[in-house]
Amino acid sequence: MRMECCLLTVCALCAALLFVLFYWLVPAVQRSSLCTLIWHATITERLRDTLTRSTRPQRMLKAVQKNATKGNPQSVISAIDYFCKNSEWAMNVGDEKGSILDSVVTEVNPSTVLELGTYCGYSTVRIARLLSPGTKLITLEFNPAYAAVARQIIAYAGLQDKVTLVEGSSGEWIPQIKERFGITTFDFIFLDHWKDQYLPDIKLFEECGLLRKGSVLLADNVICPGAPDYLEYVRNSPRYESRYYPAHLEYTKLEDGLEKSVFLG
Repeated sequence: MRMECCLLTVCALCAALLFVLFYWLVPAVQRSSLCTLIWHATITERLRDTLTRSTRPQRMLKAVQKNATKGNPQSVISAIDYFCKNSEWAMNVGDEKGSILDSVVTEVNPSTVLELGTYCGYSTVRIARLLSPGTKLITLEFNPAYAAVARQIIAYAGLQDKVTLVEGSSGEWIPQIKERFGITTFDFIFLDHWKDQYLPDIKLFEECGLLRKGSVLLADNVICPGAPDYLEYVRNSPRYESRYYPAHLEYTKLEDGLEKSVFLG
């Protein structure tokens, strides 16, 4: 009898815990940008990694290989969006902000492109599919495991000949770009890596002479998780003309946006 009472008590406590989790904690997490990022990028990711003995990028790659058509960039983008909406959240630029990225790339029609923060190659594929033949796209990723998956996703989309993926930090590579790749200036730069590096990196672009009059920089996640020092700089510097594109954090309803800054010389 005592054993049955203990089991009933445990079951009741578990039911109460589940009630709190699904009716209070999860909605609260979804309302907070910081909590949402911690929940998706740390808690649930580590739990799934442990249960599946794989990583989120590896699972994303499998979803692409299973659901996308090889050599079709749009199907790769759609497969990743579906995975992130229905299976696991991931820190791609996402479909909503991705459409803004598409429109800016199309408007600029760049010949030289730099992306800071490849992750799994989602935004790389979005950008590369819109580029004219002969355009140089360099994408930089600090994490070797992410870079390994990104190479496979870019190749699956059939865009490997358009993309040069470099592993390392932006602070290390930006000063070497002219010498290593023969690029004098960039027409378009997409910033989507560590947010506290946006400001140091834009100043490094200036110091290294990698910006020309009319160069366009597009920065993601300027609201969530945020890059306030970068926004203050580009919005108040006479060297830039900036415009904010309001949107939402990828695959959520949380406020976020992109900042487009044109270098005036």
